[in-house]
Amino acid sequence: MTDTSETRSPIGRRTVLMATGATAATLAVGAAASTEAPTVTADRTAPVAAAAVCTLTREMTEGPYYLDGQYVRSDVTEGKAGIPLKLALTVVDAGSCAPLGNALVEIWHADALGEYSGYVGNNGHSEPDDGTFLRGGVLTNSSGLASITTIYPGWYRGRCIHVHVKVATGVTVSSDGHFSGGRELHTGQLFFSETITTAVARVSPYTTNTVTRTTLAQDSIYDGGGAASGLLTLTALGSSTSSGYAGTLTLGVDT
Repeated sequence: MTDTSETRSPIGRRTVLMATGATAATLAVGAAASTEAPTVTADRTAPVAAAAVCTLTREMTEGPYYLDGQYVRSDVTEGKAGIPLKLALTVVDAGSCAPLGNALVEIWHADALGEYSGYVGNNGHSEPDDGTFLRGGVLTNSSGLASITTIYPGWYRGRCIHVHVKVATGVTVSSDGHFSGGRELHTGQLFFSETITTAVARVSPYTTNTVTRTTLAQDSIYDGGGAASGLLTLTALGSSTSSGYAGTLTLGVDT
């Protein structure tokens, strides 16, 4: 299940990823960390509106596992087993760093066994497949914030743990909750601390993933640039790894 089509590509639409600032951080769910639940923190004093912290980064391909027409919903878990992950992603205009409201932030990623909905079996595990688990999006509020509940992703052959993300404006939401159309502004990936991922890999059901894990340093997409390259700031939600994490990042897009 190697993302063979996910290679680094030149900048198509001017896109930035901003380091998490005070505005985004205060909106995230936070809790004290312990030795059982490693935490990665970031500078909480830099304002989101500070244009100087915007860092240009290349866009990434959506990969071979994207499926159109998913749901607008804040919880994409569908009962999937895994460590809780509360994403707080803030979208801002790349030029002004002003929050972008009513933008669709869509995510999709593998489950604990490294399987994508719609493609179950590609990572060597057999499980039910409805084509929608761990997929969906939400519209940002007036502060540019998109809050999504999911699980910590698993890994599959040839890639480090990651979450795919798209940002679009002007989407149409149907009466049954699906979205379509709109103007795509950004396609990228979110990455996770190796320290925390190592701890997660020791917890069930991640321990049943039989595929050798690719680390951040070994990955063909992540370039080591930290938040500017999509590395989430992760904060423990409790005293153990199983309690889960809040993940924050500010995404700057060219509108």
